[in-house]
Amino acid sequence: MELTQEELDILNGKEGETKAKIMKTVVEFGDVFGAKRLVPITHEGHLVTSFGIGLIKPLFRIMDEIIAAGIKTVYPFTIDPRPIDYENVKCNVLNKLIFSKIMYSQQKRYEEQLKEIGLRGENDFSCTCYMDEVGNIPKYGDILSWAESSAVVYANSVLGARCNRNSGMLDIFSLIIGKVPEFGLLTDEGRKADYIIELKTSKLPEAQILGSAIGLKVMEDVPYIVGLDKFLGTNLDDKTKSYLKDMGAASASNGAVGLYHVENLTPEAKNFGKKLIKKDAKIYVIDDEELERVYKSYPVLWKNVNAKPKLCFIGCPHLSYSQLYDWSKNIICELTKNNRKKILVKTIFTTSPQVKEKFSKTELYKEILKTGVKISSICPLMYTNNPLAGSKPIITNSNKLRTYSQSRYYKDDDILNIIAGKGVK
Repeated sequence: MELTQEELDILNGKEGETKAKIMKTVVEFGDVFGAKRLVPITHEGHLVTSFGIGLIKPLFRIMDEIIAAGIKTVYPFTIDPRPIDYENVKCNVLNKLIFSKIMYSQQKRYEEQLKEIGLRGENDFSCTCYMDEVGNIPKYGDILSWAESSAVVYANSVLGARCNRNSGMLDIFSLIIGKVPEFGLLTDEGRKADYIIELKTSKLPEAQILGSAIGLKVMEDVPYIVGLDKFLGTNLDDKTKSYLKDMGAASASNGAVGLYHVENLTPEAKNFGKKLIKKDAKIYVIDDEELERVYKSYPVLWKNVNAKPKLCFIGCPHLSYSQLYDWSKNIICELTKNNRKKILVKTIFTTSPQVKEKFSKTELYKEILKTGVKISSICPLMYTNNPLAGSKPIITNSNKLRTYSQSRYYKDDDILNIIAGKGVK
């Protein structure tokens, strides 16, 4: 990699041993992927490691070293959701013991470390930092250092920013240096499509299943989606962005998609059209039958596949304001239709602290809480990622949560029926 004199000085220790080690790590990471240079970051960061797991001692040691050296990130950063919320996501005594004393025993210490090096604010814990209410919104062409997979694919695709799927700690290191290696999705060539997705469905697909189908097929390649604008239109309003958020998260977790283009809708597709498609791009046709095949391929990992669900998570990634509003309205309507006042399955909506605060000022907020629904800013994945939660029959409409836990996936209408309608079929 060709480094500037300033970068060489940092590498050679002119700004201290700790910063030199950080620079060496970033440079070696770039060398692995054939990067020729480092390019400046132009927007706030977003970190993926939000959890103080006691076993990852090297993380806390490195953070202590960074703080002792007086080093901070060049931009403030937001971070993924906290792993626990005892008020809204209740735990029994054993669960709480495991969370507080074993799994997340270093949570308080780690959050103090994050504040020391550049955490933007006390409530900036969400995987959807790009929501208007949260405000970490990159501009078209911004260069980022993010690692959260669902946020990276959203920033690249819906906003037109540029970011590779980094790993935890590299997002911090690059934010400290203020630069990232230029390769992959930071380059014009790396943003061209390897696949053409021809959507030929009879109606708008479930975002989570469409994203899953795309991710499973293209893996880390870039897809160019044709036909989705027929259902979504050509304007990025809140509902459309919410749909793309969930589609992208599923493609990133069921595959490794970091960028997609939607013809006539996403910014680069509007600017460049089919010029974004590589000459040798493969074609993948998605119709109703293909979506159903993908849906039926999901395994059920419960010990008892016929068990009744005990818990439901809706919101992974975190719900947007319009999604939170619509889910609340739909549950209340379904309960009313079935002569009920309370939900049948304990249900947690997860959303950013800022979206929750906004929603809490509405009458609908009070009404949905009366049904038994809880609203939290927890990370459902972190909550379910322990042996005790893993043994509980949990349902979700999130393909990301399904992929990374033993939770069982259901379509939106089925989830609604299970928690507020006629129950499990």
